[in-house]
Amino acid sequence: MNTVKAVLFDRDGTLIEDVPYNGDPERVRPVEGAREAVAALRARGIRTGVVTNQSGIARGLLTAADVRRVNRRVDELFGAFDVWAVCPHGPDDGCHCRKPQPGMIQWAAGRICANPAECVVIGDIGADIEAAHRAGAHAILVPTPQTRPEETAAAPRVAPDLPTAVRAVLEAAAPDPNARDGNPARPGSRPDAAAAGRQP
Repeated sequence: MNTVKAVLFDRDGTLIEDVPYNGDPERVRPVEGAREAVAALRARGIRTGVVTNQSGIARGLLTAADVRRVNRRVDELFGAFDVWAVCPHGPDDGCHCRKPQPGMIQWAAGRICANPAECVVIGDIGADIEAAHRAGAHAILVPTPQTRPEETAAAPRVAPDLPTAVRAVLEAAAPDPNARDGNPARPGSRPDAAAAGRQP
């Protein structure tokens, strides 16, 4: 993880509180410490993006316009993200973009001129981690009460909260300024496949 150009976040349960199939911007609430964590990445010149499954569109519970309104509210609260990738498909649609498939991560990386290997995906379920693995990206799991124990056990790297995950990225992505020999922090391990989790 010693070359990190971008961090791609899951949206619901990672950046903002998980409100299932939310189409109301007024219900958007950042996870504690999330805005500061995103700002810390940007201060280091690391680009930020969001990769989110929104099957409520396929299920008829949301419209694409609803999702865009919620995403605009996220941008208002956090500052504009460099890239947004949204999968509108359902679990049985056979698309290449819905996590745990790698399509959104590969597309988002391309949009910001990064190789997936230069990206870190941060999410709260196994599907986020598996999508990162399939795309060739790094990954950090930040469990929530909805995260299955087997997903946490299978994740190559786990952080207790989003600020801790971002600190790990920053420490691994650049030389430690306090290190006497100037050697970079030890790179994180490459992700292994994790159990596919639930997505809305």
